[in-house]
Amino acid sequence: MFALLWFWRASKGYRLTPWKSPYLRWRIETYWGLHADRISFRQFWAFLWQHRGELRRFMNWAQRMRAS
Repeated sequence: MFALLWFWRASKGYRLTPWKSPYLRWRIETYWGLHADRISFRQFWAFLWQHRGELRRFMNWAQRMRAS
């Protein structure tokens, strides 16, 4: 549930098109090295799928930090 809440907040203003969110693009650029202005729909969802385990661990960590 926390992951959905985080994603909802992170994609504010771009909820129907999260791959266009400047914040999420910046996060992917920082993590993956792909230029933010070149991230497409396909690359965004490929990133989420390929790194889903790492993203899940990040969400668990963020939830623990929020709880403390």
